[in-house]
Amino acid sequence: MAFNKKFKIAVFLPHHEGLEYWLGPLLGVKKAAEEFEKFGVTMEYINYKYNSAAFKKIAQKVLEGKYDGLLFAPIFNDESVLFLKEFKKKNIPIVLIDSNISEIEGLDYIGQDAYQSGYLAGKLISFGVKSDNNVLIMKITREIETTSVYLQRINGFHSFFKENKELSNYKFSEISIKDSEYNTLSKDMFKDINSIFVPNSRVYIVAKFIKENNLKGIRVVGYDLLKNNLEYLNEGKIDFLINQKPEDQGYLGISHLYKKLVLKEEIKITNYIPLEIIVKENAGTFIK
Repeated sequence: MAFNKKFKIAVFLPHHEGLEYWLGPLLGVKKAAEEFEKFGVTMEYINYKYNSAAFKKIAQKVLEGKYDGLLFAPIFNDESVLFLKEFKKKNIPIVLIDSNISEIEGLDYIGQDAYQSGYLAGKLISFGVKSDNNVLIMKITREIETTSVYLQRINGFHSFFKENKELSNYKFSEISIKDSEYNTLSKDMFKDINSIFVPNSRVYIVAKFIKENNLKGIRVVGYDLLKNNLEYLNEGKIDFLINQKPEDQGYLGISHLYKKLVLKEEIKITNYIPLEIIVKENAGTFIK
């Protein structure tokens, strides 16, 4: 039965052009939108280019809009905190996906526990390795990385080794580059490196360099089932990918807002997506 009352949800996400990961949440949102349309639920899609200046400009327009709910991915931590503090004054339901903002109370979150996913990455790096190990944390960013999820993953990664004192033979170094600076990579950066952790979806950039330069014996761990990541995983240039299930996050986020707006369910949730480890042997169903 169709509902007479209409509910408009603001879907506030980065543009997915050139950022394959962000197509996932959008597909999940659109699937949910089709399902809940008959109940009077509609979406307004609000996107911004992946930089903080563009985000702040569009965020102001969102603050000025009239909505019944908000689905939001807080990419830029400081800017997102300011935006959410203002948006909360509207006293309407907010669901965060991809990254959580713990310093603001009363927000619902659907996504991975970023700290635990970084902790898991540390375990994957160390799994079955007893000898000395030089680990490179490769930070590959679109601009200066300020996302809370990114920092939480790195903190979780270091915590794994701090809590496991028997792994004192692991040594760590860090390199930061922009994703447009592939030509700045050199063999010297990878000299004596046994393992590489990339705390975001751009792990394919490292895998490409490893393949082109025929580097051997380096364990590589990263995130997300992007097409390039899956191809390099299948070729053995990436060892482990941690899947965030972005499409599920988008679908569940809208589903949760539907329950609040239409069914009037008074629920507060932190719904952690299970940490899913993808290796070459179980990646077949994801490769198209």
